[in-house]
Amino acid sequence: MIDPYELLGLEQGADAEAIRLAYRKAAKAAHPDTGGDADAFAQLQTAYELLQDPVRRRVYDDTGFDPELADPKALKGLMMLENLVNDMILDEREPGSFDPVAAMRRKLSDDIVKSRFHILELERHRTRVRHHIDRLGRRPETDVLGAMLTARAATITEAIRSAEQQIEAIEQAYEMLSGYSYELEHPPVAVPLERDEAEAQAAE
Repeated sequence: MIDPYELLGLEQGADAEAIRLAYRKAAKAAHPDTGGDADAFAQLQTAYELLQDPVRRRVYDDTGFDPELADPKALKGLMMLENLVNDMILDEREPGSFDPVAAMRRKLSDDIVKSRFHILELERHRTRVRHHIDRLGRRPETDVLGAMLTARAATITEAIRSAEQQIEAIEQAYEMLSGYSYELEHPPVAVPLERDEAEAQAAE
C-alpha cells in the first residue's frame, strides 16, 4: 500500500495548501517531460487526488486503505474481512457473549485449509490429464483429442493459480486481524476439579 503522505513528504495533519505545494514540487521533479518516471508521476497524481478528496482522505486516515492505491492482494483481503464484519453485525447473539474476532480467524484458517486441499485435487487432475496426453501414440492430422486434453490441462493450471491467489488474499485478511483482542462479558472460568481428580493428576 502506497502511503500518500510519505510519497509527498507530508505529515498526516497537513492542510490543503501544504498538500498543494508538496505535490507541485514532487510533480515537477517526477514529470516525464523533465526526465521523470511515468509510473512515479501517476502515483503522485493519485496520492494528490486522494488527499484533496475529504471523504477518501478520511477513509484512508481511519483504515490505511484506498482502492486506487492499495495492492490488489490487500484489496481482496479487505473485501474478505468486510464480509466477515457483515457476518459479525448480523449475528443475533449478544455482543460480549462470543468472540467474533476468534470466529473470523477460525473461518479464515478453515478457508486456507479448504483452498490448499482444492489445489491438491486440481494438481492430481492435471497430472492425470498430462499422463493421458503422453500416452496418446499415433494421432490423426487433426488432433482434436490432444487439443482438448491440452486445453483442459491449461484450464486446470489457471484454476490452481486462482486458488493460490485466493490463499494469499485470505492470509492478507488474517494478517489484518493481528493485534486484536475481544473482551467477553463473562470470560470462561476454569471449573475446579473434584478432589479425586486433582489427586490423580498430582500423582501423575
